[in-house]
Amino acid sequence: MKFRRHPASPVLKPNPFNDWEALNVFNPSVVVHDGLFHMHYRAQGTDYVSRIGYAVSTDGVTWNRLQRPVLEPQEEFEARGVEDPRVTELDGRFYMAYTAYGRGGAHPEVGQTATGITPMYAVSDNLITWERIGPVVVGEDNKDHALFPAKVGGRYVTFHRRPPSIWLAFSTDMRSWGDHAEIMRPRPGNWDGKRIGAGGPPIRTDAGWLIVYHGYDESHVYKMGTALLDLEDPRKVLKRPKEPVLEPQETWEMKGDVPNVVFGTANPVVDGQVYLYYGGADRVIGLATAPLQELLEWTIAEG
Repeated sequence: MKFRRHPASPVLKPNPFNDWEALNVFNPSVVVHDGLFHMHYRAQGTDYVSRIGYAVSTDGVTWNRLQRPVLEPQEEFEARGVEDPRVTELDGRFYMAYTAYGRGGAHPEVGQTATGITPMYAVSDNLITWERIGPVVVGEDNKDHALFPAKVGGRYVTFHRRPPSIWLAFSTDMRSWGDHAEIMRPRPGNWDGKRIGAGGPPIRTDAGWLIVYHGYDESHVYKMGTALLDLEDPRKVLKRPKEPVLEPQETWEMKGDVPNVVFGTANPVVDGQVYLYYGGADRVIGLATAPLQELLEWTIAEG
């Protein structure tokens, strides 16, 4: 089973007329709301600081951008960038997972000192203005977090990554996270043999939570694969095929700011199709699609 690249890919490229997004645009979030596709994407300009931009589309292919970022560094702990947004709609609000990249400093509401990389959440009611909530964890190299689109057992659930594995954490208020559990590890000798991390928010199906995740091996080639988690206890991995579903093949996936990267961070389902949005070589944004039912059946059969 392979995702098929949309013929219009890459669907978003750097904009040389805006300083803040002139170098790279990649690793986007996409949610479908009120009949429109809403994209938040990581952008880098001439200062190499990451900011988060916003674009809207009627078809998920052609995008109109806001000419200014919707989230940019404000605190010392994110002074070097706000990265890799993943937005989930839940209970009528929008929650953005983003990675703060900084030089250390006090965290809001937590009072601890951050070191380098911190998985943060922010919330919005309009997809444009965002209020920071706080971190999932502090003081460790941790990222690749994404919020489940429904509570499980009355609690919020988030992915996160303690290298080199995918972890889960749970919360009742989106501010204090606990019950951390490692759920997936790299598989030595396979395409995901060295490090793995979550992609976009999981897709709820009758068979379980379908996830599309990234990984790489000793050659440092980023690919995407799938897994299926138990609906009632997502700590249980039901299926995990050995073969990837997307890997670098196009020139713009193999050559860029970081070579040989397909890094999926959004997978909304539209009319039965999974729309996988991903960063290509950390420079542009690609789109590939797959029928949800076929992807699910393949994951179950091959896992």
